[in-house]
Amino acid sequence: MDGEYHWHKHDDCDEAFFILEGELYIDLEDRTVSLLPGDPFTIPAGVMHRTRSDQRTVNICFEKLNEITRS
Repeated sequence: MDGEYHWHKHDDCDEAFFILEGELYIDLEDRTVSLLPGDPFTIPAGVMHRTRSDQRTVNICFEKLNEITRS
């Protein structure tokens, strides 16, 4: 990832991240979390958030499969 993703939420599932390379920022409504390689972070269902990075960042993201993510 490089750049930013739009504000969104997942009403029916948590979203979990694990950082492999670089630095990932996760903006929440009340704070920003900075994640480095080896850091895990879970965003609870229903929480507005966006991800962004100032550099190339490699991460693994886990969320519930739905019709949009399938295509």
